[in-house]
Amino acid sequence: MRSTPEFEGLLRELAPQVLAALVRRYGDFGAAEDAVQEALLAAALQWPHQGVPNNPRGWVTAVAARRLIDWRRRDAVRHRREAAAAGYVAAQAEWAPGPEEELAADRDDSLALLFLCCHPALSPSAQVALTLRAIGGLSTAEIATAYLMPEATMAQRIVRAKNRIRATGIPFAMPPADEYGQRLAVVLRVLYLIFNEGYIATSGPRLQRTELTAEAIRLTRQLHELQPKEGEIAGLLALMLLTEARRDARTKDGALIPLSEQDRTMWNKEMIREGGDLVTATLASAPLGPYQIQAAIAAVHTQAPSAGDTDWPEVLALYCLLERLAPSPVVTLNRAVATAMVHGPGAGLDLLDTLAGDPRLAAGHRLIAVRAHLLELNGDVAQARLQYERAARATTSLPERHYLQRRAHALRDLGSERPA
Repeated sequence: MRSTPEFEGLLRELAPQVLAALVRRYGDFGAAEDAVQEALLAAALQWPHQGVPNNPRGWVTAVAARRLIDWRRRDAVRHRREAAAAGYVAAQAEWAPGPEEELAADRDDSLALLFLCCHPALSPSAQVALTLRAIGGLSTAEIATAYLMPEATMAQRIVRAKNRIRATGIPFAMPPADEYGQRLAVVLRVLYLIFNEGYIATSGPRLQRTELTAEAIRLTRQLHELQPKEGEIAGLLALMLLTEARRDARTKDGALIPLSEQDRTMWNKEMIREGGDLVTATLASAPLGPYQIQAAIAAVHTQAPSAGDTDWPEVLALYCLLERLAPSPVVTLNRAVATAMVHGPGAGLDLLDTLAGDPRLAAGHRLIAVRAHLLELNGDVAQARLQYERAARATTSLPERHYLQRRAHALRDLGSERPA
């Protein structure tokens, strides 16, 4: 019998593969996803007691296909189209496999499903939400939290995206050459968001969701194999690897450990080597892009034997370059930290002031937490403590909240030790 985490990992791996197989065959994205969810639930209930079948993907696909066929049959009866539907359902039923039937095990349509979710007929927000749901396996609530909107609103967005796919008859296939570049940019952004959700969960008791980071790396690696000379694909893969390499050192007994305090001997050397090689190769041969610059920043951190040895002037220069290519408040936030490390915390705080009132940061805790950190570096203990407490109240991630509360508590103790 497998443990619950092992089951969760297997079912999460199977979900996009089975969904892709059903969409390729039946063409109804919404109904296929519902059928897959029911099949996964059946597997979660039966496999712990009956054992995992020899072909788990075939088992889940068979159950999902039968659910879909049953629904179509009932729908046909409900609309009094038995004669027309009977032939169609019978033809589709011939394909429905048995639980142990081999289903082209070497065929994984996850990438085709990924490009379907990122089709230009969908709005950018719908592309991201649908892909996070279908490929990343995030719940509607998790996606809504990431986008700071009500769950019901996000659910409506996802339903509309599915209906749009059905209404426009978007084909299930890799995009033609003349559309590839446009759709690739969206795919890369979505993979980046999936990875980030896995590396720093937006809510809940876990800081990291390794199943999501692993899936994002797997899909990005497949894209890189298809187009090894595409610099931004290689850059994104390098960024993921160099970031994921630090995973084991980021927590201890569930508590968050900041980069400056991590045990660097715990970093994954193989991931660092692979990521570093990708950065070196792409920066030398491909047009420069934002993911490559972010990967180069990550490489600078991994090359430093200790936090004190970090080449902060190089990090600052790279953030300045990134801000020119892809300006955003998050980039400016990170540049403020690098500025503080090079020119002093006062300079970093001055840069943070330019972000005051930015609606893209107003609802989160990042700006507040960075301000607290720079105030602490600047020796303003009382104000730093207040900002840490504010940031702790603003975050929905329990590990981050506990870390921020610990920082505030430490500064409270420090302040009490100072003479009046």
